[in-house]
Amino acid sequence: MRPDRIVVGEVRGAEVLDMLQAMNTGHDGSLSTIHANSTRDALSRVETMVLMSGLSLPVRAMRDYVASALDLVIHVSRLSDGTRKIVRVTEIVGMEEDVVTTQDIFTFDQEGIDSDGRVVGFHRATGVRPKFTERLSRAGIHLGSEVFDPAKRHAVRR
Repeated sequence: MRPDRIVVGEVRGAEVLDMLQAMNTGHDGSLSTIHANSTRDALSRVETMVLMSGLSLPVRAMRDYVASALDLVIHVSRLSDGTRKIVRVTEIVGMEEDVVTTQDIFTFDQEGIDSDGRVVGFHRATGVRPKFTERLSRAGIHLGSEVFDPAKRHAVRR
């Protein structure tokens, strides 16, 4: 059936294995959601759910599997004004020893609250150019270097 995209809805338990297997089949553009307090916590939750599934994998093998399945973790948070915003974009870099290594690409910097009580802020690049940009270029998506310039502010639209 050769799907171009694989989407697995929210994972909360053993279905995390289905998500990881789908993402490890070589299809570009897989997507799933998980509830967590941060991008790092999301990875921990994935590990916990794999362990809850009853599959007996060594921790290193499980983390290798997770690191090979995921490119990015995007953290959306509800802010004090009730709006939801992307607050962190984190790239999965690979493994160092038994640890899944990550690097933040973008973070949301809150500057304050406006007169209407809405959160005011902007997205800031960390200065790290993600490893996957070359793959995007081959797919026809070209990101200029200014996108990853930490001196540039990326306005948050309401």
